[in-house]
Amino acid sequence: MTDFTTARPFAHEDVAHWDIETEVAIVGFGASGASAAIEAARAGARTTIFEMGSGSGGASALSGGEIYVGGGTDVQQAAGFDDSVEALEAYLMMAGGPDADAAKVSLYARESLAHFQWLKDQGVPYKGTFVPGKIIEPETDDTLIWSGSEEAWPFSEKSRPAPRGHVIQHMGWGGGRRLVDVLEAKARELGVEVRCDARVLSLVADRDGAVTGLVVKIDNKPQFVRASRGVVLCTGGFCMNQDMLRRYAPEALRLSDPIGENDNGSGILMGMGAGGDAIHMDQFFTTCPWIMPPSLVYGIIVNERGQRFINEDCYHGRVSRTMIDQPGGRVFLLADNAIFERPFELSRIEIAAVGETWEEVEQELGMVEGTLAATVHTFNRYAAEGHDPVYRKHPQWLKVLNEGPFVALELNFSESFFSFFTLGGLNTLPTGEVLDSAGRAVLGLYAAGRATSGLPRWGHGYSSGMSLADCTFFGRQAGKQAATAGTATLVEAAE
Repeated sequence: MTDFTTARPFAHEDVAHWDIETEVAIVGFGASGASAAIEAARAGARTTIFEMGSGSGGASALSGGEIYVGGGTDVQQAAGFDDSVEALEAYLMMAGGPDADAAKVSLYARESLAHFQWLKDQGVPYKGTFVPGKIIEPETDDTLIWSGSEEAWPFSEKSRPAPRGHVIQHMGWGGGRRLVDVLEAKARELGVEVRCDARVLSLVADRDGAVTGLVVKIDNKPQFVRASRGVVLCTGGFCMNQDMLRRYAPEALRLSDPIGENDNGSGILMGMGAGGDAIHMDQFFTTCPWIMPPSLVYGIIVNERGQRFINEDCYHGRVSRTMIDQPGGRVFLLADNAIFERPFELSRIEIAAVGETWEEVEQELGMVEGTLAATVHTFNRYAAEGHDPVYRKHPQWLKVLNEGPFVALELNFSESFFSFFTLGGLNTLPTGEVLDSAGRAVLGLYAAGRATSGLPRWGHGYSSGMSLADCTFFGRQAGKQAATAGTATLVEAAE
C-alpha cells in the first residue's frame, strides 16, 4: 500500500490517474477557506474545498465573530470616533511585535474599509451600535467594542486610540458560527464545490517542486486531486498537536484549554514538506477572562514574588500572555473590598488569601515579608496622586486599594481557564504565496489564516478580532492569486 505523509509531497510523476480535477483546491472550510473560495470563484476558477470534518466551521466558528477593522468605518464615525488608516497601521505594527510584517500591515490598513464593505456585501450583518467599557464579547447584538490595548500604554503613545472590534450582529456569545454560515452560503452560491469528510493526506508536487494537487482520503480510500492553478492551505494552527507544541511552542504546554477544531498543524507540516518556511512557531495567544467583572481591572496583578509586571488596563490577552513569562506557576490579582466581585465562573479563578491588611495577605500567601505589601503601598502612593509612574496604567483605571478587607485571587496555569491557540505558521506574501527559507515562492502553493504567520504573530500584542481579520482578508488574497496566477502551464509541462 502506498504510504502518504504530510512530511513530503507525493510525486506528480507517480500519479497514475486523477480522480478529481479542479483549478483551485482549498484545504479547510473555516472563514479563511470560505473567503479564499469566494474570491477564487469570482475570478473565474473552478474551485473545490476539501474539509476533513462533516461541515464548515474550524476555529472561526468557535469565535465571537469579531473582526478587527478600522480607519474610519461608518460604525466608528457614528459612535464619534475619529480613526485613520495611519493610526490603524501604527497600532497593527506595534501589535505585530518585533517582526511585524510591514507589507501585510500596510496592505490591510489601506484596504480595511474596503474589506469591511466586502464582508457586508457577502451578507454579514452589522447592527452598527457601540458598546463602551471593557468586555470580551458583547452579550447583545451590538457591533463596536474596544477589543485590544488601544487606550493602554505603550500603544496609546504611538497610535491615536479608537475601538476597532466589529462584531457580527448576533445575540449572545459565539457569533463566529453565523459568520462562517454566511460565507459558506456565498461560496456555494458562486458554484464552489464542497467535499466534506475529506481528509487531505499529502500534497502532490512535480520534479521542480511545483505543487500540482492533493491526495485526499474520501470514503476511506485515497483520491488523487489535480489542482491546475494551485492549492490553498487554510487548515488552522497546531494548538491540538502535542508533538508540535513540544517542538515549537513548549511554553504553551503549561496551558490546558486549546481553542480550535482539528487544529493539528497538518497544513503547516504539508507546507514545510513542500519547501515552505514556518516562522514564529513559538508564538501563541492565551487569555484567562480575569476582566469579568471589569471592576477587577482597578486591581493590580503580581507574580509569586509579589511584583507587578504590567499595566493591568492592557488587553486581557496581553496581560495573560505576560503572566506566562513570570516565575512560578501562578499569579495573583489583588483587590480591595470596594472593587471585589466574584470572577466569572468559567475562569476558574479562586480566592487564595484574605486579610485585614496587605501584610496579612502577604503572610497568608507565604511571601517574603515586605514584598507584596511594599508593591501595594507603592502603587497606592502614586494612585492617590492620579498616576502610575511604574507601568503607566491609565488614570481612568487607577484606584487606591485601601478599603479592607483585602483579597488575593489566584490565577493558576494548571487549574484556571487559560485558553490558547498558536500564532506561528507558514511564511507567505501578502498575496498568499508560501515562501521557502530563501524567500522564494513555492510554485502552486498558497496559505491563509492560522496556517500562516500573518497579522497576529506576537502573543504579547494580540487583540480580539485580529485572527478573523487576517484569515478573511488574506484568505481573499490567496484565493484571488491562486485563480489568476496559477500553475496550469507548469502542470501541463510536467505531463
